[in-house]
Amino acid sequence: MRDSRVHIKFRVGNWVQVRSKEEILNTLDANGELDGMPFMPEMLKYCGMKFKVYKRAHKTCDYSTEAHRTRKLKDAVHLETRCSGEAHDGCQAGCLMYWKHAWLKRIDSGVDLVNSSTSAAELPADRSDPKVPCEESVLYQRTRYADSSDGSTIYRCQTTQIPHATSHLNWWDVRQYLEDVTSGNTSFARLLAGTIYSAYFHLVNAGIGIGPVLRWFYNNVCWLWSSSMFPRTNGRIPRGKPTPAVTLDLQPGELVRIKSHKEVLETVDMDNKNRGMYWDAELVPYCGKTYPVLDRVKRLIDERTSKMIEMKTACIVLESVVCQARYSQCRMFCPREMYPYWREIWLERVDSDNEGVRRVV
Repeated sequence: MRDSRVHIKFRVGNWVQVRSKEEILNTLDANGELDGMPFMPEMLKYCGMKFKVYKRAHKTCDYSTEAHRTRKLKDAVHLETRCSGEAHDGCQAGCLMYWKHAWLKRIDSGVDLVNSSTSAAELPADRSDPKVPCEESVLYQRTRYADSSDGSTIYRCQTTQIPHATSHLNWWDVRQYLEDVTSGNTSFARLLAGTIYSAYFHLVNAGIGIGPVLRWFYNNVCWLWSSSMFPRTNGRIPRGKPTPAVTLDLQPGELVRIKSHKEVLETVDMDNKNRGMYWDAELVPYCGKTYPVLDRVKRLIDERTSKMIEMKTACIVLESVVCQARYSQCRMFCPREMYPYWREIWLERVDSDNEGVRRVV
């Protein structure tokens, strides 16, 4: 079939309209995919709606292996739409959805992502018989299947399919960082700051004996750029020792203050874990700030196994708090913006009154 897609490079802020269900189904193969990326049932409710492009999804992080590398993604964007998990047994990961260009229309400049002469029946798709559109029921059928070894449920979603819908991207490929800026995903100032931090981090860990001095220097001058102590600092609790817990029973809508970086380090071990949950450097920029609770997360699909994880203790996600990929080596400036998970011991409940926000717990 003739590929009639117009390869437009979206910028953040461009207006698009999600195509109709019928048009989108016509782009999908027998597995409900386009270029390896599934169109999920949770996306159907957005058909016909208009959005601004939130991020250009030209790359994404991959947690399916221990390497945690960045992968290259073609012809896709993020809109301000997150997966509800309704068709995936209530997964609460809340991932940003990937929207392939063929599923959208550009409406802010009168330019359609598919040639104006192309009808819905001619939308490009990778299928053996392009005249037969994918059925809506297939979208639901392909959300899961049974593990042949034990019969347990294996889930299939956009996140679990990242290895199949992307290609390898070297962290040192400077073109990705140029695209981060030209697309509007990242400011030049943030790119410059990230470059300086990355160089400093590698120097700290170069094994030439100056690491402790550089960490001390960073921790004593970080106030110059209104930052916390060195982002990748080990916790204070020795390995093998129990880590503390606090039960606040936080509920959606409540205000919480994130404790300082120094306070948090007193609750995690030398591997930066509290009862198995990792304290990541990407959480550091939010320390000391106040946010509403978005949800209590109890279950989510593990990217590595594609199986559902049931939390022993619910963790917290906060409104507007996302991974910015500022300190993550080999996946800097990933636009995926995953929700970080918070132990309640890293938070403290606050209350708002007419005079502002005050601590109550």
